[in-house]
Amino acid sequence: MEYAIYIGRRLLAAVPVLLGTTVIVFFMIHLVPGDPAVTLLGTHATPTAVAALHAQLGLDQPVWRQYLEFLGRLFQGDLGHSFFYQSSVTSLVLERVGATLWLIVAGTVFAVVLSVPLAVWAASRRNGLADHVIRAVPLIGLGMPAFWLGIMLILVFALKLGLFPVSGYGMTFVEHVQGIVLPGLTVALALTPILVRSLRTSMIDVLGSDYVTTAQAKGIGTARVVLGHALRNAAVSSVTVLGINIAYLVGSTLVVERVFSLPGIGTMMIDAIFNRDFPVVQGVTMTFAIMVVAVNLLTDVAHASLDPRVRLS
Repeated sequence: MEYAIYIGRRLLAAVPVLLGTTVIVFFMIHLVPGDPAVTLLGTHATPTAVAALHAQLGLDQPVWRQYLEFLGRLFQGDLGHSFFYQSSVTSLVLERVGATLWLIVAGTVFAVVLSVPLAVWAASRRNGLADHVIRAVPLIGLGMPAFWLGIMLILVFALKLGLFPVSGYGMTFVEHVQGIVLPGLTVALALTPILVRSLRTSMIDVLGSDYVTTAQAKGIGTARVVLGHALRNAAVSSVTVLGINIAYLVGSTLVVERVFSLPGIGTMMIDAIFNRDFPVVQGVTMTFAIMVVAVNLLTDVAHASLDPRVRLS
């Protein structure tokens, strides 16, 4: 019961966040220079043609009325109609969101697979050579721009070794997996140093606690103490760090999608900005906002599952 109440409170807290996002997204996009009608018709369009297209697209109405109509459609699951693609924004998002979700999941999985062994190894050999190397080397990935890391991975693993495709997403499941490895690694390399440092610090604190000392005094093996006792408790704080950074990565995948030519919603959003396609920009931004809220909610739920004190407080 307490668990359900906690989840309900978190869901209610997400409502004003999403409503505030709609206000910011709608009014900020109208500050972008350029006229969608002129972009669609060309710079040589006559004022009469531009005015007619304004009326057709509803751009001749007051901004507040356009916002209310946008909000009303949003409550019905309608993200609007694209000026450029002449199609429903909802259908466009549904067609492309899969590639973005694949990228986020792949980046998260790779980051966890890389971070956990490195953090455990570093914490169990505190201040040793391995500890210093593990803390120093991943920082290189953190300091490199995502587009540069992606290009380097393409040069080495795609062009030199031929292990993965240079770009694209493919059509089948196998091609999806092959096409998402390098983009996922690009995302993971930026996330791994943060997770390693967080988990390492938590592991060191837990390994110095009384119950770990007691377990070792009872003759329990080091591997069992580290993996069976220390890692679970150390992971509590790192789950929050992971969730926060995944939420950040949701919006930062645009560059990675562009580098690897992934047909995700990030690539579509960049194209929509150049085309002054306001409905697509608004729809994609709202999709990103919903994904961020969902990630934060899942992070809170996972944290509460690992630490019951969270939902009882």
